[in-house]
Amino acid sequence: MTELISVWPPFALTLATPRLTLRPLRDDHIPAAVEAAASGIHEEGRNPFSTPWTAVPAGDLGANMARWYWQCRAASTPESWTLTLGIWHEGTFLGCQDMVARDFTVLRTVATGSWLRKSAQGRGFGKEMRAAVALYAFDWLGADVCESEAADWNTASLGVSRSLGYELNGVTRMSWGGRQETVQRVRLTPEGFRRPDWRLRVEGHEPTAKFLLGVAAG
Repeated sequence: MTELISVWPPFALTLATPRLTLRPLRDDHIPAAVEAAASGIHEEGRNPFSTPWTAVPAGDLGANMARWYWQCRAASTPESWTLTLGIWHEGTFLGCQDMVARDFTVLRTVATGSWLRKSAQGRGFGKEMRAAVALYAFDWLGADVCESEAADWNTASLGVSRSLGYELNGVTRMSWGGRQETVQRVRLTPEGFRRPDWRLRVEGHEPTAKFLLGVAAG
């Protein structure tokens, strides 16, 4: 019998930090993701997401999240991909960390975005999971740049960026769900990266890299 990993190789990937496990979201993870999001992520009226996906009726949240995860998988090719990683701590689903790339083999650049349930915030998990994907991007995928962005009032996200060595990369004005936001862009390189004092453990890299990059892992 053919295993799912053989037809969707990124499902083989696991990134492990001292406290967290990061894995690409499978369908059977979606209910846990929906429960985590429904438990609360941010203050009412202060949406940190460029697409305000949390600002929907409770009955629509699950279907919308499932559509997004399926869309990310369906649209992923070596030329343009989104890797959505679920985050677990001691068996509890905490949130998601995304990595996105366009023309990666030419630009060697990934962009990241993330969210954490409120009960997991303020415990250093945001920094740990961002460090994990930066390590994977630089040391395993061969990226030259990691980019991110946040509303200028989002001190938590910008604080994580600053602590890891991201440099400011310009300010722009954007429409987030029809609402004007001033957005701070940030940029990280291997030279500026303030690496953690722990080692990232990686499983399933070879099939994942072959799928994402269109070549065998080096």
